[in-house]
Amino acid sequence: MWRLRYNGRLRQLTHDGESLAGRPETLIAVYPGSFDPFTNGHLDLIERSRRLFDKLIVAVVRDGPKQPLFSVAERLEMLREVLRDYPNIEIEAFEGLLVEYAARRGARVILRGIRAVSDYEYELQMALMNRRLRPEIETVFLLASESYSFISSRLVKEVASLGGDVSQLVPPVVERYLRQKFASVWTTKGG
Repeated sequence: MWRLRYNGRLRQLTHDGESLAGRPETLIAVYPGSFDPFTNGHLDLIERSRRLFDKLIVAVVRDGPKQPLFSVAERLEMLREVLRDYPNIEIEAFEGLLVEYAARRGARVILRGIRAVSDYEYELQMALMNRRLRPEIETVFLLASESYSFISSRLVKEVASLGGDVSQLVPPVVERYLRQKFASVWTTKGG
């Protein structure tokens, strides 16, 4: 059984009585997603979780089922610009099974955000499958902050594609990319 004890950092993560805090390696978490586009909800989760882990790897899914608005290169570029001032964060793309990627990177934790009950059902299935494949890697869920719980990348894309104001939903860098992507719509709306 996994147990979490918070003492400034998530250093008291234990599994069946074995403390991971006493190990010489750093506690690494992977935060995967399409990040298409990256939102303030994603940023909030990163800001809160980066204090819990020695290293947080923000991993962009290369081969997801969704048709992306932005290329992997564009998403990586946006993430690097938004997160450049966070020293314990790495950003990269991956393909294949998430849990195998996490194992290759030496991560003990997969970090997932939960906005609503509907997210939990899907995330629970994924966490249980990942546990079946790699029992040494645990999934940790963080609840979205109330102010961001309604934000999704899909909704941001929809609002932006119709010329709506997304400045409160995404970092300025991402808003700039969205403006470029939907330039004809934003021009006609006077944005």
